[in-house]
Amino acid sequence: MQRVPYGDLLVTLGRILLTLGFEEQRARRCAQLFAEASLDGVYSHGLNRFPLFVSMIQSGAIDIHAKPVFVSGSESLERWDGQRGPGNLNADSCMSRAIAISRTHGLGCVALANTNHWMRGGTYGWQAADAGVIGICWTNTMPNLPPWGASKPLLGNNPLVLAVPRAQGHVVLDMALSQFSYGALSSYRMRDELLPVDGGFDNNGRLTRVPAAIEQSKRPLPIGYWKGSGLALMLDLIAGILSGGRTTHQIEAKPELEIGLSQVFIAIDPSSVDQDATAALIADQVIHHLESAPRSTREFVRYPGQQVAKIRRENRTQGIPVDSSVWRQVKEMSGNSNQL
Repeated sequence: MQRVPYGDLLVTLGRILLTLGFEEQRARRCAQLFAEASLDGVYSHGLNRFPLFVSMIQSGAIDIHAKPVFVSGSESLERWDGQRGPGNLNADSCMSRAIAISRTHGLGCVALANTNHWMRGGTYGWQAADAGVIGICWTNTMPNLPPWGASKPLLGNNPLVLAVPRAQGHVVLDMALSQFSYGALSSYRMRDELLPVDGGFDNNGRLTRVPAAIEQSKRPLPIGYWKGSGLALMLDLIAGILSGGRTTHQIEAKPELEIGLSQVFIAIDPSSVDQDATAALIADQVIHHLESAPRSTREFVRYPGQQVAKIRRENRTQGIPVDSSVWRQVKEMSGNSNQL
């Protein structure tokens, strides 16, 4: 697998977006969000997803000029309509709005309807933590997760992100509600690797570590079995109710038609109640206590987000690992941009 400098990836993606008709500033930010996902090691929702993003723009599923518009709200809670605009730009904008509201009210919640795939969900947790606030966000998805006890996907594998700011390294949990997200399954398959633990069922209903078998059966294993299934349902319900948007059963079960999603962005400013400024001390104490735990395997005990920071540093220095076929496809888009 070859490595590509972050700057080269950013420029290439930005050039394609400009040719597609993006405004310059929006093209730059959208390209940055894709490139940073790959920089942080989430390749499935960075460069690897970019060709599908372009295809959805060309088909009209994504309106590159659309921006979120305010619908209703009062004080700390607002409802916005994403107008089927680029999902990562919509999410970036709505987390920014939630952060701004939290500065005034201590807590800001923005519920977004009618948007598109937000790409890497962790992006918006890091965005909140970089602003010094606690971040919570989630999205619903197309039906791609069977309810516990069922064989047909009816729930969304709804990603959930929790972020706590910390000077020595933000704590950011970015998780799908299956043991392995579809993006992770794809990455393992492309590397021709088995999953480290069972990740779902094959077509015969047997648990398996073979990623391609799970992709074919469309039966990933929910985290915590029935608990993950229940959490997926609750996140979908809350997103739909708060945003007034669509829930999973109203979304097409095809990646190229996964549009009109509902999302929630919450920012909490600890300084609004933390008069003694103990938040940083509490976070450090918890992490130091965690790191003192005796190891049960060869792995070091680590907190959510620690590995991302490590990968980010390595990829900045050594270049971002890219799948050669995907990079070739994107380079061809860039070279033939006048034909897009």
